[in-house]
Amino acid sequence: MVTTFLFAALVFFVAVQRLLELRLSARNEAKLRARGAIEHAPEQLAWMRLVHGGWLLAMIAEVVIFDRFFHPWLAAIALAFFLVGQALRAAAMSALGDRWNVRILTVPGAAPVARGIFRHLRHPNYLGVILEIAALPLVHGAFLTSIVFSALNALVLWKRVRAEERALEASGGYVAKLGNKPRFLPRPFRAKTGERTWTT
Repeated sequence: MVTTFLFAALVFFVAVQRLLELRLSARNEAKLRARGAIEHAPEQLAWMRLVHGGWLLAMIAEVVIFDRFFHPWLAAIALAFFLVGQALRAAAMSALGDRWNVRILTVPGAAPVARGIFRHLRHPNYLGVILEIAALPLVHGAFLTSIVFSALNALVLWKRVRAEERALEASGGYVAKLGNKPRFLPRPFRAKTGERTWTT
């Protein structure tokens, strides 16, 4: 019971964090639109909201309804991966500054961000989300939520990433600056082929 309460508190913390991020996103969106930003693939945002909202509710429901056991070693490993995901998202938000938001917005002619974490990865924010969605439910053994919502998130990101990359390249300079960077896995975890990693 104690671990269930603590897990629910952790999930509540993440939910509040997401709401605060949405407020930040709205402020940044207003700044970008004032600079003439163009939105791309707006229909994808609704699916992202459904997946993230459902994920937060599903892991609590699974733990309570199925009385999932708390396994300290699994919890420690899962929490470590979750914190890595948090760090990746924080690094991406820091590097993007007021260009970070939950929509796909591009300012015509603006150079793509290639500083900070983006020197190593094209999509550190999405890698962080992948780790968070997979890991957080496992802190209290909610493996069904981890599997189902990881799969749903993969479907959403499959379209999202391609739409975002097309939009950024149309804005100018994306392939030239970031085309040789891996999407998700840093180079130590990739085979060295000497080839560009850009795909459409």
